[in-house]
Amino acid sequence: MDHARPPKSTFAAFLLTQVGAHAARKYAERLAPLNLIPPHAGILRLLVQSTGLSQRELAAQLGMHASRLVAVVDEMESLGLVKRESNAEDRRSYSLQITPKGKESLAQIRNISAQHNDDLCAALNPDERAMLVTLLQRIADQQGLIHNVHPGYSRLGQDPNTPAHEPKPEETDTIRS
Repeated sequence: MDHARPPKSTFAAFLLTQVGAHAARKYAERLAPLNLIPPHAGILRLLVQSTGLSQRELAAQLGMHASRLVAVVDEMESLGLVKRESNAEDRRSYSLQITPKGKESLAQIRNISAQHNDDLCAALNPDERAMLVTLLQRIADQQGLIHNVHPGYSRLGQDPNTPAHEPKPEETDTIRS
C-alpha cells in the first residue's frame, strides 16, 4: 500500500465523501443480519441515554421533523425494539421506551460499531486515529453539525428527489408525539 501524499489536485471534501459513503455502506451491511438499519442504531443509542423521550423530543435531538420519525418508530416497535407508553404529564403524547430486545440489540450494535471502526481505521496507528477524530470533530463543529448525530436523519423518509427543505412545524398537521 502506498502511503505517499495524494496529488495536490485531491480534495479533502472528496475523500471525506468517498470514505463516508464506503463506511456507511459497510456499516449497513454489518447491521443487516440483525434486521436493522443505521437509523435504528442511532435511535436506540439516544433512547438508552434519555429514556422516556417523546417522538417530538427525539426528532428534535436527531434534527429531523417529527412526522418523518413516526414511520421509523412504527418499524422499530414492530421489531420489538421500542414501545410507546402513555405520557402521564401530556396525554396527547407518548414516551418512547427501549425494550429488553432493544437493549440486547444495542449491545450487538456496540460490538458491530467497534469492529467497524477498527476495520475502517486499520491503516492508522492509535495517535493517528486520535488526530483524525480531533480534526474531523473540528470540521463537524465548524459546519454546525449536531454532535453524535448523523446528518442523514434530517432527510430520513423524504423523497431523495425533493429539495432539502424541512417543513416547519406550523407547515404540517399535528402528529402524535
